[in-house]
Amino acid sequence: MKNIVLIGYRCTGKTSAGKKLSERLGLPFFDTDDLIVERAGMPINKIVEKGGWDLFRKKEREVIRKLSAMNKNIIATGGGAFENQENREALKKNGLFVWLTADVETIMERMLVDQNTKSQRPPLSLNDLETETTLILKKREPTYRELADFTVDTSGKRIEGIVNDILNFLEHRNPTDCTDK
Repeated sequence: MKNIVLIGYRCTGKTSAGKKLSERLGLPFFDTDDLIVERAGMPINKIVEKGGWDLFRKKEREVIRKLSAMNKNIIATGGGAFENQENREALKKNGLFVWLTADVETIMERMLVDQNTKSQRPPLSLNDLETETTLILKKREPTYRELADFTVDTSGKRIEGIVNDILNFLEHRNPTDCTDK
């Protein structure tokens, strides 16, 4: 069975849906950002302060390299993980990609109410939040679209509905992609 890899921009529901999907399928769940923080012993904003986004992306590649060698897991990736070709290739070899999307307004609303935003989501640019989100989404969407085996728009959806959409997709896939059969 391949890994189920959740991709998409910040606050599209990758971690929340990943945890619930893990429970429903009885598979281990890994969040690349959480693993990076755990290994570094500091939150993402401190990693970025210390060594810039380059240091964070280096640590991300190390985590993804290890996860890509595993099977039968749910993996939530950081929003920018796939700007790196090595990450794309490593996870695509053994992964079924589910792209979680949301509109800019939904993403901003979620970021502003999430207690972890400050430590886990440092700015990616010097732009205001709306401009940054719009520009980065425009830049990343072609890569997400190219990688995606399935897409779920999470705008206005509860986690349970997102997970049900993913499970429905998995049920209709080739059984060798998604089950032990």
